[in-house]
Amino acid sequence: MTRALILGGTADASLLAAELARAGIEAVYSYGGRTRAPADQPLPTRIGGFGGVSGLADYIHREGITHVIDATHPFAAEMSRNAVAACAETGTPLVALERAPWNKMHGDHWIEVADVNAAVAALPESPAKVFLAIGRQHIAPFAAKPQHAYTLRFVDPPEAPLPFAADVIVSRGPFTLDAELTMMQAGGIARIVARNSGGDGARAKIDAARELGLPVVMISRPELPERQRVESAAEVMHWLGHRTCLGA
Repeated sequence: MTRALILGGTADASLLAAELARAGIEAVYSYGGRTRAPADQPLPTRIGGFGGVSGLADYIHREGITHVIDATHPFAAEMSRNAVAACAETGTPLVALERAPWNKMHGDHWIEVADVNAAVAALPESPAKVFLAIGRQHIAPFAAKPQHAYTLRFVDPPEAPLPFAADVIVSRGPFTLDAELTMMQAGGIARIVARNSGGDGARAKIDAARELGLPVVMISRPELPERQRVESAAEVMHWLGHRTCLGA
């Protein structure tokens, strides 16, 4: 009998949860706990960390998990590494549901960097209006360049003081191209810092930057251990040995 664990938090994870529920497949959806009001899921849900590799391995044993689907954000590197290690330790099949990264297109002005610290270094010394589209966990290093006027966008209002002055937008995506164009033009945004998360849900800001001719400091994905990877919920269902009504 299949009992799957979805390590979730992404739009693709929610699509997969809906498909598993429709198919009557027993599964648990796990949120990391960073969002205070996560979207409801049609599956039993747990919120919070597992306590590292050993904690995840214990959970897999205790809950009788037969398959693990890593559908976390492509930059949730620690959780993905823990999943690889815990599944190897327990002998549990693992697949990553992960959209391909964005490719640079004609008209894009990308400054590609390896990590957040390199993104800070890539910003100019002269003051500029910068949209940090990277999530609240990664903004602290930008305090090293306080001359910039930063715009931040979070799903939840910040609970603690920010490390620098900033305009904060509280909103949940996905966002349309028109909405992103309006936001950037109204805010006088001159530069964007983004992570190469891939997929359609978050790419409107990249398309808007192209239309407006804005440079994008693009942070590359972290290196992760080798693992099986698919790009759609339909492929996960096939991996589980079930038919699906979803397209690729």
